[in-house]
Amino acid sequence: MGVGYAAGRADLAMSAWELLGLVLAVDAVLMLLLWLVHLPLRNAGIVDVGWVYAVALSALIFTLLGPGDPGRSLAAACMAGVWGLRLGTYLLFRVFSHPEDARYAALRQEWGGNVALRFLGFFELQAVLAVVFALPAFFAALNPSPMLGWPEYLGMGLWVIAVAGEALADKQLKDFKANPANRGHICSVGLWNYSRHPNYFFEFLVWLAFAVFALGSPYGYIACVCPALMLFFLFKVTGIPATEAQALRSKGDAYREYQRSTSAFVPWFKRG
Repeated sequence: MGVGYAAGRADLAMSAWELLGLVLAVDAVLMLLLWLVHLPLRNAGIVDVGWVYAVALSALIFTLLGPGDPGRSLAAACMAGVWGLRLGTYLLFRVFSHPEDARYAALRQEWGGNVALRFLGFFELQAVLAVVFALPAFFAALNPSPMLGWPEYLGMGLWVIAVAGEALADKQLKDFKANPANRGHICSVGLWNYSRHPNYFFEFLVWLAFAVFALGSPYGYIACVCPALMLFFLFKVTGIPATEAQALRSKGDAYREYQRSTSAFVPWFKRG
């Protein structure tokens, strides 16, 4: 029995590595195509759209080809798909209706003559990250158990709150910017009155929900890297620092007052 079990685990590991390799190849091709599209557009913001769709696509492939219980895999794929379709479509609209994001415009200036090739590397890095962030669906797709446990139910409940909160924050910001009377002003309506970045907060909750869901599967604890990485990116890389630097350049002292009075991340009451 021990030999048979070990052989079965070896077969599963081989199929798991093949599955990861396939998904990485698909995501890499997707990002290459988007890189080609971005060249005439001169708008690298499409990489954000591609990353979101790549995560959702990765989860779908894991569900279709993974050896685990189809019910659990389908739940993970639906969560990733709904999140990806909403956020990706929202970002896609922004790409074609707004100038290039200030973060990518700054990179374009900084990189100079090698900008096209450097952006190719940046796009392909997103393909790797898409696979990493699809790990919750990957582990669910390997789990043969037909019974959902408390981590899956808790993860799904937290996911509903997170996706709804992020959608509400995005809508409030979009409606605020659509009003010409608000041009040059700071959005402090709704959730934005309690957090300077409620969309980022709920995006983190989405990945926390995925990680909790993955805890119901063997080795699912590895998926905890997803919310940890998301928190790092939001606080140290392309999230809050870049967004607030641009806001300070465009709004000055008004934004400094907003920083002083309003929580940076977790929605909370105003400071006096």
